[in-house]
Amino acid sequence: MIHRNEISQAGLFENDSQVPGNAPSPPVAKSRRTSRTPGGAALPVDLGLTAPSQVVKNYVLDTNVLLHDPAALDRFKENHLCIPVDVLSELDKFKSEQTERGANARRVHRRLSAMFSGPGGITRGVTTEGGGTVRLVIYDPTSCPKDSALLNRFHSVFPDRDRIDHRIMAACLLLMRHNSAPVVLVTKDINMQLKARATGIECQDYLNDKVEPGEVSNYEIRRIPADPAELQRFASSGALEVAPERAASLAANEYVLLDSGGKQTIPARFNADGKFVKLSFPEALKIPDGMSVKPLNLGQRCLLDALLDPGISLITCYGHAGTGKTLLAVAAGLYEMFNRRYTGITVSRPVVAMGEQLGFLPGSLDEKMRPWLQPIHDALDLLMRPPAPTGPRRKQAKAASGTPARKPYELLMEQGILEIEALCYIRGRSIPNRFFILDEAQQLTPQEAKTIVTRMSRDSKLVLVGDPAQIDNPYVDSRSNGLVFTRKRLAGQPFVAHVALTRGERSELAEAGARCM
Repeated sequence: MIHRNEISQAGLFENDSQVPGNAPSPPVAKSRRTSRTPGGAALPVDLGLTAPSQVVKNYVLDTNVLLHDPAALDRFKENHLCIPVDVLSELDKFKSEQTERGANARRVHRRLSAMFSGPGGITRGVTTEGGGTVRLVIYDPTSCPKDSALLNRFHSVFPDRDRIDHRIMAACLLLMRHNSAPVVLVTKDINMQLKARATGIECQDYLNDKVEPGEVSNYEIRRIPADPAELQRFASSGALEVAPERAASLAANEYVLLDSGGKQTIPARFNADGKFVKLSFPEALKIPDGMSVKPLNLGQRCLLDALLDPGISLITCYGHAGTGKTLLAVAAGLYEMFNRRYTGITVSRPVVAMGEQLGFLPGSLDEKMRPWLQPIHDALDLLMRPPAPTGPRRKQAKAASGTPARKPYELLMEQGILEIEALCYIRGRSIPNRFFILDEAQQLTPQEAKTIVTRMSRDSKLVLVGDPAQIDNPYVDSRSNGLVFTRKRLAGQPFVAHVALTRGERSELAEAGARCM
């Protein structure tokens, strides 16, 4: 936000009395103009510029906020919500799209239609459940006050009055002229935020579904002080109960290090019963006719404990490239499936390209999805690859000369045990007794993440893995994507766990690149 003295120094106002909010406050002007019927009678036209009250703030929503979260109409509690009619025109361009953006545009239209179907003027405001109001605001250049230095300055800087962004900002300036209460523009467009602040409009990002910066940047496991006697008791019994005040800030199924000073630490999980319990997992995951997988560091041991715990239904995992999050999730899914805990594995991934796209892909659905899911195929091929044959080379050559055998995971796919799912077809499904792995979950929008979580039926486990720092989806960022949104909203549930991986195991080169580049 730009302070009033900074705005005055920037030359946007001729004197301090013209700065909105400085005493004396400008008189509240009327937001009505008149039009004439063919017979010459004057009819009042309400432009929605005057708020129902001057006590709470007026929030003006940009189009991208409603496309991002249609439920934003109910997120502003007791404040006044203003929807410029130019936003409706922009929404109209997206409503026919067969995408999530198109679906959100249609949801906003239906919601506004339901809101304004009752008594009361559409520009006078209708009451929301939170005690605020929603109204439409009309920007009409002919109704602009001629003595507004702020509006005149805006039109001299941005003379294009047909551009939607400029019309929305001009509507904000009109609202500032007609109301003594603060007016705030809410937009996810960074360039529009800069324009608005440069012209004296208070501007904010839509933060309802954003997590705190520390939740994304801090991957360190928390340390809980414990005396040596407690540590010894925990090591022998596998459980430790402490005073509630010592664990007040811990979430259910949070992984910690019990620390008695020096190098005496033991990893533990704070379970839903309020106790610290030991990690439980086999020394190695043995895949039948395949390879064995061992956790190589503390983060991987915590992840494996969560993956194999039947009481945990949802796991979110952060980790930069090469930390082994996808490989370990697939290995745990295969291990659990072969031990008959789940009837099969479902693997999916958002279809979001990095850089330039190659256009439409030919073939069936499986052939179209193959390039996107190649990392999953690589992990399956590595885990289920039979050991190298032993014996005389003559017999090995004879066996290799026959018809090439099909890969083991391809046979599982034919039997329906291993399923590659396209997210665009997941709505409406109910997925019972499956181990569901969603790779690159940071590319999801919060609405897509909600759709996937609500598909899980009884006895299923959902694993969301990704790196919030690697995002190619232009509609989300590191703090508002579906992965971090899911972790934030479901944290503390007794069936939810979160693990952050910090150490790369792919190669020294990959680890150096992730850390330094």
